[in-house]
Formats: sequence, structure tokens, C-alpha cells
Amino acid sequence: MRTLRNAFTSGRIHHAYMLTGVRGVGKTTTARILARALNYQLDGQPDTGPSLDMPQLGVHCPAILESRHVDVLEMDAASNTSINDIREIIEAVKYKPLSARTKVYIIDEVHMLSTAAFNGLLKTLEEPPPHVKFIFATTEIRKVPVTILSRCMRFDLRRIEPAVLMAHLSGICVQEQVSIEQDALRLIARAAEGSVRDALSLLDQAIAYGHSKVLAADVQHMLGISDGGRLYSVFDALAKADAQGALAAFDVLYQDGADPAVVVGNLLEFTHQISTAKVSGLEGLDDTVHPAEREAIARFAPQLSHAALQRMWALMLKGLNEVEAASAPHASAQMLLIRLCYAASLPAPDELLKMHQHQPMSDAVVHAPAGRPSGGGAAAHAVQMAPVAAVAAQPNTLQNAMPNTIEALLELAEARKKIALKTMLERDVHVVAYAAGRIEIQPAAHASKTLVADLQRGLLELTQSRWWVSISQPASQAAAPATTIFQKRHHQEQEQLASAAQHPFVKLALEQFVGAKLRSVRAMDTAIETEGETDV
Repeated sequence: MRTLRNAFTSGRIHHAYMLTGVRGVGKTTTARILARALNYQLDGQPDTGPSLDMPQLGVHCPAILESRHVDVLEMDAASNTSINDIREIIEAVKYKPLSARTKVYIIDEVHMLSTAAFNGLLKTLEEPPPHVKFIFATTEIRKVPVTILSRCMRFDLRRIEPAVLMAHLSGICVQEQVSIEQDALRLIARAAEGSVRDALSLLDQAIAYGHSKVLAADVQHMLGISDGGRLYSVFDALAKADAQGALAAFDVLYQDGADPAVVVGNLLEFTHQISTAKVSGLEGLDDTVHPAEREAIARFAPQLSHAALQRMWALMLKGLNEVEAASAPHASAQMLLIRLCYAASLPAPDELLKMHQHQPMSDAVVHAPAGRPSGGGAAAHAVQMAPVAAVAAQPNTLQNAMPNTIEALLELAEARKKIALKTMLERDVHVVAYAAGRIEIQPAAHASKTLVADLQRGLLELTQSRWWVSISQPASQAAAPATTIFQKRHHQEQEQLASAAQHPFVKLALEQFVGAKLRSVRAMDTAIETEGETDV
């Protein structure tokens, strides 16, 4: 306004104006007011030139406001998009206005013009005759070519504030002698999202719906908005990770006729309001927020962290698109609620990092691979401590009984016929550290390159739980290769054979049976009872 007033006062009036903003904020109305200012003149008084001070209707004002003035031409670019329509304007600008001071062309939804039409308008728009002004209006400013924008003075019309919109609607209701509740005004103003046209359409619908008496409950039902108290019950269950309670509260809303997508949208908006209140307090909320909703926001804000709210917002935002596109919106919304409850119990990344840092470390050290740059010295090889023992104390949520030792794990694999997994654990790895759900290994030289992935997949199939398989490299390349379980067993068997071969009876047997070899050693588990004595 200040720019226009200074321009009119100094006589430096631009030849083209671009008005942009969302639907229903008054772009076309503003264009007509600007056309009035360009041609303002009182009847019977001398012409003083363009003026923004219009205390009363001038000679041309009624015709301009009613879109019937011969020198103020309005064109809808949505239905007149071709170069031929623009060619008519180019030919007409040569002629002076018939009765007004200035010939004004108002082109609404100018972004709908074709490329050829824009190109045809360029030269005339850049150097129009002094008696011609252009006023453009659009909701899609990004679709207007830069060559057009550079020739216009641009004004962005902002959304109407909720308080102003509510006061405007209230004044209309007084003139129409319609009784309307304050909460109903608040709901309509919020649904209009700053658009006066949308607000008037909703108000007209609400008056027809309520028979000249507009109640908040009727507006709520008309818009399909979720009941506030029940919506808070759904959100409370989500915050507590109570999937059963969330589904029950949602089903009550659904049975009352609430649209699943609208419910998710209301939850999304409520999450945004809580996040805003945590940052700027309740004072940061606009006037359309109901007092009961403010109380709910004040109750939930201290309970939820910023990380939890951001996670809920991201899941709801993605889930809203899924619900709107789903063939079964009710089922899709239910799955979203279950997903939110599951995510509510998960720690945030920073919390997970703190938990990880406070876990006790095992003595196993993960070393950098050979050839990794280091600052020098033996200490430069150690990279990370592997927290293995700490996992043993954590309960497993997917299976109650997890093998607590590598031997128990091998027995479970053998019992469930997972021979490939058992073979990998016995022959292809050296187990550095083991705990339920986590295993640290050193691969054998002949191990497969996909060993870690194969082990994770096999352990998942065996225990129905995900495992953390990490690799611990030797401290130096000169270190002796680690032994596998199979190699340890073989070494133990060889020691038993060597020890058994030194037994006198075994020596005598080998001497008597020429060419005989000692294959294996078995422990005696039977006894011979003779006269109350037992000889083993």
C-alpha cells in the first residue's frame, strides 16, 4: 500500500501490475479498486488525476465495480488462452479510452495463457501507450514467464488473518440476521485457510444446513471434522503406544461418519500445533484454536519430546497420502495408527546413541584393516570397541529363549536341520565374542565374501530375530590365524588320541594287531556289577 500511495502521489505510476496470492484473497477485487484509483473523478469537479483517496464513489466507480465499464476490460485467461485473444488486445491498445482517463486491462489467471500468447504480449507490455495500464492476477506465479514478471510491479496478497476473517463473517451474519456460535465461526475460519471466498461459501452452506441458526456441532458434522475429545483420545493412545486403544477410539470416530483421511489430517494438524506450542508457547497459536484444544495442547506438550513429535509428523504426513490413495481408507488408517504406536516405543537416534555409549564394552577390539592410514604407533590400529556382553542382559522381544552360548546355538541349528549355518559357524569363522543376538567373528581364509550376510540371514531364519554380526580384524598381518570351532575340536581329538595311545592296554593291543590304528576315543558309560561291587 505504501508503494502504491507514494507512486500515485509522485505521479510515477507503473504501466503493469502483477497481483498474486492464494485463492479467494481478493486479487480481482483489488484489481478493480486499482482501476477505480486510476480513473477516479468526482462528478462536476475538475480532474485532479489518479488518486488512492476515494472517500465516495466517483463517476466511473459503479460501472468498474460491476464489470461493465467500456474502458476497463476484464479477461479470463483460463478461457482465452490463444494468441488470437491477445492479438485483439494489441490492436485495441492503440485507441484512447472513450470516457475514462485510462484504459485498463485486467487479465485474471494470467498463468493460463499459452506460450505464444505471452510472447505476443511482450512488446506491448514493455512499451504500452501512456493511456493504457495492465493489471494481472494469478494464483500460480511460478508459471508466469520471467520475461513477463520483469515488466510488472509485483504485489503478493497474503492470507486473511483468522481474527479478521471471523470478524468479517460475524458482520455478515448480523446483516443476514443469522445466529451463529463463536465456535462455529472458528471452525469455518480454520477450514477456509485464509481465503475469504472459501469462508463465504462455507458460511452459506452452514446457514442452509442449520436453517438460519449455525451451531458448532452442525459445522463440525458438515465439514467432517473429528470430534475434539475423541480425537484427543486417539492421540493420547498413540503417545502411549497403546495400539488397541488407538484403534478403538478411531473406530468410534469412523462409526460417527468421520472420514479416515480427515481424521489423519486432524491428527497431523494437532501434532503441528503441539510442536509449535513447545517452541513458542501457547501464545504462538492463532485465534482459531478452541480453548479446549489449547488445554489439550498444554497437556500433551510437556509429555512428548521434539524428536517424538517430528517422528509422528513424518509418519502421519506419509500415511495421509497412503490413506487418500488407498482403495480401503479405513484399513489404511488403522495400519498407520499401528505403525505410529510401534514407532512411539522406539528410541530417537540421539537416545539410541547415548544408550550405545553407556553400554559396557567387551575386551574384543575391532582393528582397522591393513593399509588404513593412521597417525603412527600401535594405538593407531585400534578403531572401535565392540559392545558384545551388554546385549546378553537385554530381553529379546521376538523370542523368549535365545541361545546364550555358541554351543547352544550350534545344538539349536543341528536340531532344526540348519546344517549350512552350523557348518559356517564351525568351519568358516573364529568366534571372538558371543552374546544372545550378537556375535563377533574373525573369518577364516577360505570363507565366502558374503559370509556376514549369509550368517545374518541364517540366524534370522533360525531364531526369528535379527542378529548383529561384526568382524574383528587381527591386530597385525603377522598374527597367527585364529582357529575355528572345527579346528579346535580336531586339535582336541588329536590330543586325546595321543594320550590314549600311551595307555599300556592300548599299546599292547596295537602290538598284537599288526597294522591296527587308533581312530577315536570314547568315554565308557556302562558298568559291570559283580557281587555288589562296580568295576568301570
